Amino acid sequence: MQTTSPIKLYRSIVSGHAHRAELFLSLLGLPYATIDIDLRAGEQKSEDFLKLNPFGQVPVIDDNGTVVADSNAILVYLALRYGDEHWMPRDPAGAAQVQRWLSVAAGEIAFGPALARVIKRFNRPYDIDSATAIAARLFTVMDKQLQERSYLAATHPTIADIAAYSYIARAPEGDVSLEPYPALQAWLKRIEAMPRFVPMIELPPHPGKAA
Repeated sequence: MQTTSPIKLYRSIVSGHAHRAELFLSLLGLPYATIDIDLRAGEQKSEDFLKLNPFGQVPVIDDNGTVVADSNAILVYLALRYGDEHWMPRDPAGAAQVQRWLSVAAGEIAFGPALARVIKRFNRPYDIDSATAIAARLFTVMDKQLQERSYLAATHPTIADIAAYSYIARAPEGDVSLEPYPALQAWLKRIEAMPRFVPMIELPPHPGKAA
């Protein structure tokens, strides 16, 4: 099934959650139009935006009247409506493997490399030691698994890989090195080599920090 009109993507270009949605839209070859939400100005808390997502968070998509919020929910929706079993297995065991990594994306990735990036690039007062420790444990597990298989949940890419990619690719922006994890780096390169891949914006060092 293909959409006839562009899907509206409400995003912030600095958000890895929004990048997940945009990356998958592009990989599927779906027409989409981006609507940038200024998070610093608080546009995500505006009355109009809260009608789309009462939690006041990006991303949100509007697929010709079907509104879906939350990056992982968007991935599931797009895979089931426009993709095939390549992206979201329909069998229980395969679907469970994907769901496991969607939970990791909302858990260890969010509180590890994603949070470290927020602390370092946006000067937020969170626990950097905890975030980097979570990232290190996560990357150790992922690197070991990716030494034995090319992708996270199957022998081919699924939405598990799309959900995990963005914040791991930008982990160095949180001063979390990827150098100790060669299999993880190779996995990132496989994602980046996919047709219609779109990169996530690279943030400059925080003002006052040496490049």
